[in-house]
Amino acid sequence: MVPVVAVILSGGSGTRLWPLSRKAYPKQFLSLYGKETMFQQTLERLKGVEGLSDVVVVANEEHRFIVAEQMRQCGIKGRILLEPFGKNTAPAIALASLDIVKRYPDAHMLVLSSDHAIETVEPFMEAIKSAKRLSDDDLLVTFGVTPSSPETGYGYIRTADAIGIHGYKVGAFIEKPRKEVAIQMLEQGGHYWNSGMFMFKASVILNELKQYRLDIYKACESAVLSEQQDLDFIRFDAQKFELIPAESIDYAIMEHSKNVSMVPYSGMWSDVGSWDALWNISPRDESGNVLIGNVVALDTHNSYIRSTSKRVAVSGVEGLIVVATDDAVLVADKSQSQQVKDLVSALRVCDPNIVDKHQEVHRPWGFYTTLDKADRFQVKRIVVNPGEKLSFQMHYHRAEHWIIVQGTASVLLGDENHILSENQSIHIPLGMKHSLQNPGKIPLEVIEVQSGTYLEEDDIVRYQDEYGRA
Repeated sequence: MVPVVAVILSGGSGTRLWPLSRKAYPKQFLSLYGKETMFQQTLERLKGVEGLSDVVVVANEEHRFIVAEQMRQCGIKGRILLEPFGKNTAPAIALASLDIVKRYPDAHMLVLSSDHAIETVEPFMEAIKSAKRLSDDDLLVTFGVTPSSPETGYGYIRTADAIGIHGYKVGAFIEKPRKEVAIQMLEQGGHYWNSGMFMFKASVILNELKQYRLDIYKACESAVLSEQQDLDFIRFDAQKFELIPAESIDYAIMEHSKNVSMVPYSGMWSDVGSWDALWNISPRDESGNVLIGNVVALDTHNSYIRSTSKRVAVSGVEGLIVVATDDAVLVADKSQSQQVKDLVSALRVCDPNIVDKHQEVHRPWGFYTTLDKADRFQVKRIVVNPGEKLSFQMHYHRAEHWIIVQGTASVLLGDENHILSENQSIHIPLGMKHSLQNPGKIPLEVIEVQSGTYLEEDDIVRYQDEYGRA
């Protein structure tokens, strides 16, 4: 059996779902729809793919530890290719293809986005089987979603002749249409939402790249020659990567190739591209509301209200989006939720941190959350996974005080080792070398109080690090 390798593209930033989704922690890694994150839901669906031999994730370098941890939680191993910066889908697929053909010369690639909601898995698996049959004939296959409404936020695929019982030739790709055009296409039939999911042989897509975008192929080939293994990650030389042209796979290949086909998928699908889209697929109460977290709503209808921290109370509103986090609150008309991206652009001018950074920051040993910060102090909650260890380090500009609230901590302070348990604490003077380790079997939780003249993360001098960080 010809192997199938799943390729998950995980480089998106999801700015339309701010303030939950941010550059440092975008929507695919959030539990927006169900208990698992969007990325983990994508991983779990792979377990039903017939003939699956491997998984390749193409991710932003900044998200590497989040990707690795969420894959570990799902019990899925694979190769993680790190992009120094985003170059759109054509280079990401090219890099994955070049990686795959070295190990599986004849493999089918199942290319999926990391942030799609697919509720009806069985019809999706049937669509994958049909796509594999077309891919066997060296066709490029895209998945078209049977439209349930005249959406203007999606591109469309117009089908041509049928290819047996498995799919269709593609007649045309259509950009996001005006409302009246979308209504007309649904009335005509033969039009499907362009899902941005694909299946083809790695060797076939590389040949197509050579034919239509040789510049992308050569630049990606050069980057692959520079790749280096770093723990669980594959890294590329940043200077060579910068030379890769940025382009989507649709513009680079699919709209030019004579070799493109489509298989239909008729189940529930959403790219969760806005708060309105998330409201549309989420369970709603009898008033049409989605209420999540610390929320009270009276005389409120058809709204999405969510809080991850403070109590949010709303009354007498209709069709609103209200999302509250520790450091930001979004209030928007649900019908204008696509404009959140423009709002984020305006915010970036006055406060880029509120757009890019997230309160919860992941590291290879666990994560930390900033609880409070002022000019000369900062308070963090640090969670260290069992068996993991922070680097042996020193700070020039700050002292730290650690209070153990859960678990057992092994603290190396200079040359002395200290074992601390719950309700015990230790002071780390400015300039003192130190490290923190969790020797136990449950997560170690620490409250860290920093004090000093400079409290940013670049005031860290690492002497030893198990994760290979400089």
